[in-house]
Amino acid sequence: MLTYSSVKADEGMWLPNLLKELNESAMQKIGCKLSAEQIYSVNHSSLKDAIVQFGGGCTGELVSNDGLLLTNHHCGYPSIQMHSTVENNYLENGFWAKNREAEIPTPGLTCTFVIRIEDVTKLVLKNIAAKMPEKDRQEIVNKNCKAIEDSAIKGTTYEAKIKSYFYGNEYYMVVTQTYKDVRLVGAPPEAIGKFGGEKDNWMWPRHTGDFSVFRIYANEKNEPAEYSANNKPYHPKHFLTISLKGYKQGDFTMTYGFPGRTFEYMTSHAIRLITENSNPTAIALREKCLNTWMNDMKDSPKIKIQYASKYARVANYYKKFQGEDKGMRDLHTIEMKEKQEEEFQKWVVANHKSEYDSLLFQFKNAYQGLTPLQQELDLYGECGMRIEVVNFARKFSKLIGLCHADSINNTLVKNELASLTKDSKSFYKDYNAPTDRNLMGILLKEYAERTKSLKPTIFEKISKDFNNDFTAYATDLFSKSTLVNGEKLTALLNNFKPEDAKTIEADPAYALMVNLQSNFNKNILPSYDNIQNQLDLLYRQWVKGLREMQPKRKFWPDANSTLRVAYGTVEPYKPYDGAMFDYKTTLSGVIEKMDNTTTYYKVPAKLVELYQKKDFGQYAENGDVPVAFIATNHTTGGNSGSPLLDKKGRLLGLNFDTSWEGTMSNYHFANDRVRNISVDIRYILFIMDKYAGAGYLLSEMNLYK
Repeated sequence: MLTYSSVKADEGMWLPNLLKELNESAMQKIGCKLSAEQIYSVNHSSLKDAIVQFGGGCTGELVSNDGLLLTNHHCGYPSIQMHSTVENNYLENGFWAKNREAEIPTPGLTCTFVIRIEDVTKLVLKNIAAKMPEKDRQEIVNKNCKAIEDSAIKGTTYEAKIKSYFYGNEYYMVVTQTYKDVRLVGAPPEAIGKFGGEKDNWMWPRHTGDFSVFRIYANEKNEPAEYSANNKPYHPKHFLTISLKGYKQGDFTMTYGFPGRTFEYMTSHAIRLITENSNPTAIALREKCLNTWMNDMKDSPKIKIQYASKYARVANYYKKFQGEDKGMRDLHTIEMKEKQEEEFQKWVVANHKSEYDSLLFQFKNAYQGLTPLQQELDLYGECGMRIEVVNFARKFSKLIGLCHADSINNTLVKNELASLTKDSKSFYKDYNAPTDRNLMGILLKEYAERTKSLKPTIFEKISKDFNNDFTAYATDLFSKSTLVNGEKLTALLNNFKPEDAKTIEADPAYALMVNLQSNFNKNILPSYDNIQNQLDLLYRQWVKGLREMQPKRKFWPDANSTLRVAYGTVEPYKPYDGAMFDYKTTLSGVIEKMDNTTTYYKVPAKLVELYQKKDFGQYAENGDVPVAFIATNHTTGGNSGSPLLDKKGRLLGLNFDTSWEGTMSNYHFANDRVRNISVDIRYILFIMDKYAGAGYLLSEMNLYK
């Protein structure tokens, strides 16, 4: 039987509202003691009511009746960095609020709960004809979605969003509620929360205390509200019980969170494009970016804080792309996909499925057209958009447009100036112009050398006026640009008049942005979007055909940042010949790795002292403190911070990574090599209690011993 025709118990990111129908029996066979209703319920309190989408890109979970929330350190990292200064470096030293009055408001940070998930496929596809042009179809879909969403939230404080599943074969509406007053409660120092750094990222064994603590606040009605000193801790419908009992090999585990994107149904053509073009380009260019930033970060504490979050974000996927490519080469993913496609075509012919006759041929043609455009898109994204002042310049387009209008609306101009003033303050706080200048010279040179026929015209100017010396061009631009100088720009915005729009428009940084973006919008985007629209239709047919061919298979929809359940068991694994990895690590391993001469493996003196005294409290197992563990759950980006739950829904730990050998699981899941990595809840509590002296927080929690 083909690999893709049988989904193993561990594979898949399942919609929680369909667990009863699709997964309850399979979950219980491997040890789950919960019913589908206990995991997801609309009418009663359930586990879903303790799970939040944290900050739009991670997951968090409620662990007390007073809104106390756990997520990963790397998920809280931007907020911790926001509040850090050279004088109060919370990244380096950690932070713990000694009482609720000391918890730090974090503007812009949100937590979103799922109220319910509904299958609205029939309503969305109402009035859709079988062979309707794709443009007309999408217009009707959009109109139907808007009407359904508006009706669902009328008279409530909820939001509703309908998303496509299985490439438009199904549609589900997710009704949510978002809380906007979220405060930082605690975070360990980087030497714990980021132990191992980029060196250990995506690797196992791990010894990283990847957690941070926040609290959600609400108004007097327990409803969402903007920050106010009068707000009270949020009281959730459900919060998680914390298990101190641990786990053993073979134990059931469940992940509950918001995975970002997966691409399990992509064809061989797509995998070839990713592994042979996109990923190698991104890897090469991100390496240059990271090296440039690190050269300045290592010499300046201020720049290190300014670029810490940016560096971590770029480095994360720089390493992941390498793992993806290696994993798909090792698993021969392209060849596996080609075999699947061959078998599909045989089924089409044998069963006279004429609607699919030319499907794979159309895929081939579409990807042939997409490949050169994808290269240009990747260059624009990894070079043009990676230069910070170019991205910042884009924010001024609206203001310039308002000022060039035949009739200037002063109110709109005033509002836009207020928004830009706020954005500018945030931008310059974490911006170092010399660093960005150096990066501009490097990345524009790479862009010019790698781009083919769709070159931005700015490269002609650099060739003519600077003899292709991109460093000289960048130096000249930065010497003349107002946008790279916070004081000059602030003065301009504070005394802005509509005619000053011409000053910004003539700024060389703004002109560079316009040149790069115009080339992209004119020469790349229209053709790229046209092919992507073709591919959307082809993939809708492809998945429809696969489901027809395998009517007994339980299909799961690709992740799309909506709430999902994944499940598996605690297991060791053999990643390659001669190696066998255990399923957990301990504090002893932290001490073994300790090297205070390095950036990655510094260990705080107090943690060493606790280890030497064996002062582990109630968090020890067999004379040591468990730090991290692995299981076979299918996870991806967005699952960071997701709870790892035991068979009764009790919290065992927080998911924070995937094993290096399993990073290709967004495209090709392999049960024997994919492992999700979690920080043990006992290590989290040990750090909070014994290391940080924040044991008072544990009094809020329900601990199962």
